[in-house]
Amino acid sequence: MKLATLKNGSRDGRLVVVSRDLKKAIKPCHVKTLQAALDDWDNFKPDLEELFSRLNAGEVAEAFDFDQTACESPLPRAYQWADGSAYVNHVELVRKARNAEMPETFWHDPLMYQGGSDAFLGPRDNILMASEEYGIDMEAEVAVITGDVPMGATPEMAEKEIRLLMTVNDVSLRNLIPGELAKGFGFFQSKPSSAFSPVAVTPDELGDKWDGKKVYLPLVTHLNDDLLGKPECGVDMVFDFPTLVAHAAKTRPLSAGAIVGSGTISNVDESTGSSCLAEVRMLEIIADGSPRTPFMRFGDSVTIEMFDEKGDSIFGRIHQTVEKYEI
Repeated sequence: MKLATLKNGSRDGRLVVVSRDLKKAIKPCHVKTLQAALDDWDNFKPDLEELFSRLNAGEVAEAFDFDQTACESPLPRAYQWADGSAYVNHVELVRKARNAEMPETFWHDPLMYQGGSDAFLGPRDNILMASEEYGIDMEAEVAVITGDVPMGATPEMAEKEIRLLMTVNDVSLRNLIPGELAKGFGFFQSKPSSAFSPVAVTPDELGDKWDGKKVYLPLVTHLNDDLLGKPECGVDMVFDFPTLVAHAAKTRPLSAGAIVGSGTISNVDESTGSSCLAEVRMLEIIADGSPRTPFMRFGDSVTIEMFDEKGDSIFGRIHQTVEKYEI
């Protein structure tokens, strides 16, 4: 099943069921928002799935053309946005570039930060920034949306609460990060609003490319018209999604609609490219002693998309342009 949220002038938008080919959509009558559906998932899911089946069969007279540019992120705001760093290769490169040893614990205990979740960007919304000096970067990721996860849940328990998957552009301001981390209190200003794919999908839509723990497909990122990378999401993922969700729930419950991200997709095999400019620059520093690639400038655009084996888009396309913000 594929679900999206259309902009309608309200904070939480209007839930729609989207056809598998992303061409048609229908507004369910019995539930208006994705958060409402997640709050009573067992009740609403059968009717939504039945509508999805009829939509794909061309049996819904009220169906209309689905427009990705009219979408909010599937959850325009969420009770929780916790982003992990499951691809330890990415972390190792960051530290190697500055000649820092990586603690052994990083291989056994996930890194995670709590992001701002009150105002996500839509997948086609521009990235508004006051200054290029912030070091504007993209981070292409995959995320899951959960049901209610009890505090202290095991990974096995967490796996059963994974409701939907999305792709992510976790916007990062690299030049603000060092100063914030030096204070010893974590990210805040350096992690502005993130954007999620036009469509969130139930795990079964991925078929054998989802094993309950990882996605086994590449995530493709372009900077302007140039391919930045297409690393394999199922490769080099040290901490799978049930482990990340359980980590987030160690000392607190997660409410239905909580979002947990994978962190930047990164492969040890450098031929697959990168999912963020920071990693490109790290590799340049390691190879040549200094970075050549600049961070994003006003007018630059990023595109993030995942395709199935037939070449069809699964989640729709994140496409955003950096634009100067004027107060």
